[in-house]
Amino acid sequence: MKAIILSASTGGGHMSAAKAIKEYLDSHGASADIIDALEYISPLLNKTVTEIYEYLAIKQPAIWKMMYKTSNNKVVNRLILGTNSLISKKLLPLIDDYKPDVIITTHPFTTEMTSKLKASDKIDIPLICVMTDYAPHRTWINPKVDAYIVADEEMTTPMIQMDVPSDKIYPFGIPVDDVFFTKHNKKETLNQMQLNSNIPTILIMAGSCGFANVGKIYRKLQSIETDFQIIVITGKNKKLYQKMKYLVEGKKRYEKIKILTKISGKTPRLKHLKLIKKIKNRNEKNIKYNKKTKIIYFTDEVDKYMWVSDLIITKPGGLTVSEALACNLPMALFDAIPGQEEENADFLVSNNMAVKIESNEDVTEIIKNLLLNPQKLDSMKYSCENFDKSDSLKNIFELIQKLIIKIT
Repeated sequence: MKAIILSASTGGGHMSAAKAIKEYLDSHGASADIIDALEYISPLLNKTVTEIYEYLAIKQPAIWKMMYKTSNNKVVNRLILGTNSLISKKLLPLIDDYKPDVIITTHPFTTEMTSKLKASDKIDIPLICVMTDYAPHRTWINPKVDAYIVADEEMTTPMIQMDVPSDKIYPFGIPVDDVFFTKHNKKETLNQMQLNSNIPTILIMAGSCGFANVGKIYRKLQSIETDFQIIVITGKNKKLYQKMKYLVEGKKRYEKIKILTKISGKTPRLKHLKLIKKIKNRNEKNIKYNKKTKIIYFTDEVDKYMWVSDLIITKPGGLTVSEALACNLPMALFDAIPGQEEENADFLVSNNMAVKIESNEDVTEIIKNLLLNPQKLDSMKYSCENFDKSDSLKNIFELIQKLIIKIT
């Protein structure tokens, strides 16, 4: 069996889902290749679309929210997708050359393009759409999709209202790598990390976030008197990694500031020492960085850090929260991108698997309440355990086989 997985790099979750599917198919005797469709069609187009998405989602969230809401209108959505379909024919050489038995898509653009090719009788291949969020949106919905893999049963009713036949909806769960379902020995793993297995561990997953919000959250956590430790994973954000290292190692910095401030008081004409005095006088000077902290740059062992943690503070991206759910890890969610991430957060909160951090000022009280109420954390953990999608990849594989037999 040969499969093409068509995705796009606007947001990391689409590609992560594609990789999980590829690895499972490869390990079960199938042949699968991931294609970044926009990059294949035009590197310039891919760069433009990705940069526009990141700019709007991060820098202009109000505009992005309006666009997200507007494009969920049936009429408007058709007009938008009509433009995207103009470039769908550029995928034909790839498909004709590869001759796949099935096409799997993990991005709305690639789903729509493949559906258009099927509608115009250019191809006749089973099409499976894997939706990577916890609420449906019309950009995912297309008439020639043979099956939709969705996060949960709650998505079925709104998708039927969007004219999707119920027999095409499969609530298998967002696919994540099987390693996230393999439990780690918490005590042993924490000891290997030189962390304390007798106190709570909070994991902060920064993702694409800048230093401002992650730094503020980290500072706020320092004011909580309860004893706990922190792991921060910055991903491939080098600037954030360096700034967090600087912040975490700030004890030595502030000791130097104390000494130099005394000197500056005796030699006020030294401008650089005056500047140090100003730094000392900022509110930061009162923060005691006494929570043991481990800073991690990019790692392929996220599962390990999730399994040893008691709570994760993260953005509600579809794949990150799916990985946390696989590790039975309660979540505190911040900086949701308007639209899809807000809807992800709403789903998780309504199902008692997460809490929202609405602003930086909420961090201290929310996290403190969770740490002082272990029964609440246990309840959230239990809800995560009950949300069992460990058979997602297995079910997708079996569905692929059935569709190939049915359509061919």
